[in-house]
Amino acid sequence: MSAADGADRSLGQLVASATAEMSALMHDEIALAKAQLRQDAKRAGIGGGAFAAAVAVLIFSLPMLSFALAYGIHAWSGWHLSVCFLLSFAANVLVAGLLALIGVLSVKKAKKSKGPQKVAASAKETAAVLGNVKPHPRAVPSGTSELPAATPVDAAPVARSSS
Repeated sequence: MSAADGADRSLGQLVASATAEMSALMHDEIALAKAQLRQDAKRAGIGGGAFAAAVAVLIFSLPMLSFALAYGIHAWSGWHLSVCFLLSFAANVLVAGLLALIGVLSVKKAKKSKGPQKVAASAKETAAVLGNVKPHPRAVPSGTSELPAATPVDAAPVARSSS
């Protein structure tokens, strides 16, 4: 928009333009917040999935893997069968513990993300800046001694109904 375009537009058009731009800005801020919330939910979902995988590995693999591992250790080392079963159980718990650690780290990373708080702070900052804006005084066109009349300064506010 050039300076000549701004001079040709009425106050109502300028207010409507500013309102439309502020509305677009707020819509963009909301879209950003939604995108960041989706990303945080995805991270939390990955963490929950890792916990579920840890539980599934522990439940479904213990019987089959414990027997196979215990008999394999027994055949390889000749140790007592009960010691071999304890070693196979310890291996399964180690795998489940690693999966649980991945889940914990993923959930902590999702909690550390300050995406929505940053967007809210940005929206508040934008609103504060826009609230403190004062209109720019217009230059008086040469040959006239007063500004164009938009609305009377001492006009009473109009009561509006909610219907």
